[in-house]
Parts: sequence; structure tokens; C-alpha cells
Amino acid sequence: MLLIFLGFTAPALSSAGNLAADDDYVIGQGDMLDISVWGDQALTKTVVVLPDGNISYFLIGIVKAAGKTITQLKQEIETRISLYVPNPVLNVEVRQVNSMLIYVIGRVNAPGKFVIYSNVNVLQALSMAGGLNAFAKRDKIKIFREEDGQTRIFNFRYDDVVDGNMLEQNIKLQRGDVVVAP
Repeated sequence: MLLIFLGFTAPALSSAGNLAADDDYVIGQGDMLDISVWGDQALTKTVVVLPDGNISYFLIGIVKAAGKTITQLKQEIETRISLYVPNPVLNVEVRQVNSMLIYVIGRVNAPGKFVIYSNVNVLQALSMAGGLNAFAKRDKIKIFREEDGQTRIFNFRYDDVVDGNMLEQNIKLQRGDVVVAP
């Protein structure tokens, strides 16, 4: 989130007092964005990133948003809208995160898809899914991740990790990861 005051852009502070990580968050399908131009209320709009990754904004039409950081999207919209609005002071904020989904399936007590709002590791995801049921194969859990058109598989041995061994298996999950507990 960027706060804009009289043309001065300052990084926003999170509730914890840390600088918000605008450059780190990558926009995804389903996210809700607030876009506004300072001094022009008519150019204020809340948009949803469509399944194809696009948004539609006044004057400039369709813009690819998914896969970009907030800063990258802001710069693109500023550049394109500057043909119609001289020296625009643009603000882009993520109003609601809807694209950070992970899936936990198999022999867990509450399988399903989960929206995550912070970094979540495999143990936390299994907890979100109600934990393993009595029939789960605790040392054969796998995490499937799509990267660059390829599926990458990570192994997770529950008992080893819970005992404090092989903690490197307790990876941070990313958007779209699938945890399978056979």
C-alpha cells in the first residue's frame, strides 16, 4: 500500500510498524485492487483481477495485472494514463487477497482449499486442514508445486519433522501448492 500526500509518495506502515512489502507481493487472479488518481475522484475504482489475469481501468482499457508487483502495475497504469491525465499521482492498493490459495487433500480431517494471508509452512497447512487422520501415511506426504510449466514434488515425513529432525522439509508454501497426505 502506498500513501500519497500532495504528490509525495511514502511507503505505508503495516500494523506492526514495519514497511509494507509492496515490491514483494505478486498480484494474482481474484485479488481486489483499489486504484485511484489523486485529485480526480472520477478515476477511483475497485477492480477484481479476472481469471485471465487482466483488469479493466478507465481510459486505458485492459491491463495485465496478475504476475506483477504493485509497483510494476502502478508504473504501467501511470504511463498509460498519462496520455489523458497530465502528471498523474496514482495509488494502487490490494484491498483483498483472494489469490493466495493452497490445497490440502487426502487423509486429513478437513481437506480443501485455504486462503493464506501470511507465510504458511507444511505443518501449519496440515493443521489448517484439521490434522492427519488415523489412516494417513505420515512419512509419504508430498507437496506439488507448479513452476515454469513443470511440476516439482517435495517429500515431507511428518514424524521426522515433528521430532525436530529434517526440518528443511517443512517448507514455506506458495500460491497454488497442493499438499497430499495419502
